[in-house]
Amino acid sequence: MREGMDMSLRTFVQGVPVAEYPAVPPEALRGRPRRVTEVGEEVLHRPCREATEAEFGTPGLAALIDDLFATQLIAEGAGLAANQVGVDLRLFVWDCLDDDGVRHVGHILNPVLEEVPLGERRLVEAAEGCLSVPGPHRELARPDRAVVHGRDQDGRPLVIEGTGYFARCLEHETDHLLGRLYLDRLPARTRRSALREMARRRDEVLARRAGLTAALTGERG
Repeated sequence: MREGMDMSLRTFVQGVPVAEYPAVPPEALRGRPRRVTEVGEEVLHRPCREATEAEFGTPGLAALIDDLFATQLIAEGAGLAANQVGVDLRLFVWDCLDDDGVRHVGHILNPVLEEVPLGERRLVEAAEGCLSVPGPHRELARPDRAVVHGRDQDGRPLVIEGTGYFARCLEHETDHLLGRLYLDRLPARTRRSALREMARRRDEVLARRAGLTAALTGERG
């Protein structure tokens, strides 16, 4: 949270405060939900390629961002990376509340997470989950502040700052684009227990997503 921020403005879109914003992002209404890739699929376990100059500002990139928002909506996530829908591209979207209840919505390409100096780093342990690991959540320590540099879909420079849970979201999604899941940061025993829980709960989670997809499709007629 920036010093002097007007707390009456409760939503930030692409890092910019707005007075009003719809509960469902317009991108989600334009997009189509895609299948979420799952742990073990190769695209999730290698670094994604950077977006090129030729891709910025294209209809195909805009459509992918819309699809990510739609997929995130039906999967009930706070963030979603392109490789979580099977696309090898350094891109993620978010629709996430921070610890102060401020909503953050946006997308970023080619993100680079600033290194937080050791003397300024405060680790916070909290439950974390992943749409590509349907079901379980596990305690994981992460820095409580994050700054990500990248570009928007038109190629303009973008800097996004987050604290608390939103910082965790930015860190989690940047990890995805480097080919890492939150499971990779857990002790081996905890990771195995999370995978066993996923095996038990996966069908239930996917059925819920299917129902939400049908509801969204039905609303569109």
